[in-house]
Amino acid sequence: MTETRHLFGTDGVRGVANVYPMTAEVALQLGRALAYVIKYGPGRHHIVVGKDTRLSGYLLEYAITAGICSMGVDVLLLGPLPTPGIAFITSSMRADAGVVISASHNPYQDNGIKFFSGDGFKLPDEIEAHIENLMSDRGVEDARPTATDIGQAFRMDDARGRYISFLKSTFPKELELDGLKIVLDCAHGATYRVAPEVLGELGAELIPIGVRPNGKNINRMCGATYPQPMISLVKRHRADLGIAFDGDGDRCIMVDHTGRVVDGDHILGICALDMLRRKKLPKKTVVGTVMSNLGLEVALRGHGLKLVRAPVGDRYVLEEMKRGGFILGGEQSGHLVFLDHSTTGDGILTALRLLAVMVRENKPLAELARFMEDYPQVLVNLMVKEKKDLQSLPQARQAMREAEQRLGSQGRLLVRYSGTEPKLRIMAEGEDQQKIEQVAQDLAQTLDALLN
Repeated sequence: MTETRHLFGTDGVRGVANVYPMTAEVALQLGRALAYVIKYGPGRHHIVVGKDTRLSGYLLEYAITAGICSMGVDVLLLGPLPTPGIAFITSSMRADAGVVISASHNPYQDNGIKFFSGDGFKLPDEIEAHIENLMSDRGVEDARPTATDIGQAFRMDDARGRYISFLKSTFPKELELDGLKIVLDCAHGATYRVAPEVLGELGAELIPIGVRPNGKNINRMCGATYPQPMISLVKRHRADLGIAFDGDGDRCIMVDHTGRVVDGDHILGICALDMLRRKKLPKKTVVGTVMSNLGLEVALRGHGLKLVRAPVGDRYVLEEMKRGGFILGGEQSGHLVFLDHSTTGDGILTALRLLAVMVRENKPLAELARFMEDYPQVLVNLMVKEKKDLQSLPQARQAMREAEQRLGSQGRLLVRYSGTEPKLRIMAEGEDQQKIEQVAQDLAQTLDALLN
């Protein structure tokens, strides 16, 4: 019988901290079940545990550590470190698994737990489902060891230094960032120490913001989801560009010297064209998502490149990349994966790859970003009480059909539920801004009446 997931969404388990399922009790059960799954073969086993800067990180860190140790598995505690850094340490330390305690771009009240396998890739859906089922399995509790077989927890003090060295090694040795003035927004999150050190040591002049976390200010009016402060500072200081990360450091959004936002679609395209010029892009293919702007697909096609679309969510982008043998993929949100260097999205690595293009080509970000023209795109988020199957509602099906007809052959409609929040996302895309806004709003009004 196939096991199903209930706790896990597209990016782990998430919710309000200290409210089910983001409680210490659930964290302990998750840790115990994960340890049970990876504990095979002789010798001691190790699981890496890291977090972002949220106040609730302590609560969940200690609880999941207790669960892991209760199964006779040791824990390496990293403290605050970007999600990709935790994946890197998991793989490089040859740990059996990695745990990230973070709710990414969500507000500080939320938190989340996600798992990496020993190779640094996120666990597949079926393993997450198996872990969920083991949480209530009596056999797991009965397997708890005693005495010297109980696991131990150790602080890994050099984790940040190891990750910084890795990031710097990905930047071409013949290039440097001297002469570049960068506004750097770390969202008071997990990149607050790593990113300034990496970019500073490579020679950039930095104007850092979002580098004073207090446990409650992560993502608050800053970072990749709120670039306005960065835009203001870029203009005021006449910086060359701005770089912003989200709370756990797997996303990167930029602004050029004029203050114009350069999102994940543009960054993906710029890096793809650079890799094409250097003959480093296998099969001349890039993986995006169903949300990737039509303008990106058109621009890539003009250079002989193909855009393959995956469902929204970095795990699905990665699955498509591995399936097709591709090494570059990403999302409009700024979550990019470079499989030639990393197993997951890495905001700092993304920034370094784009900065290398700027230096190599000796061109400002604004000029590089002009390779594509955005098609107008509208996204409406609708809060819902329950994620009902829209295809089972005749009125919903009819409303979506009519919306697609109004957009015509030059437009695109995408309606999907968020994997991490109680929201329905309605995206309309086309050549006429006014038309797509009206279509999206009309559809949202209809679906709101049906779902709430």
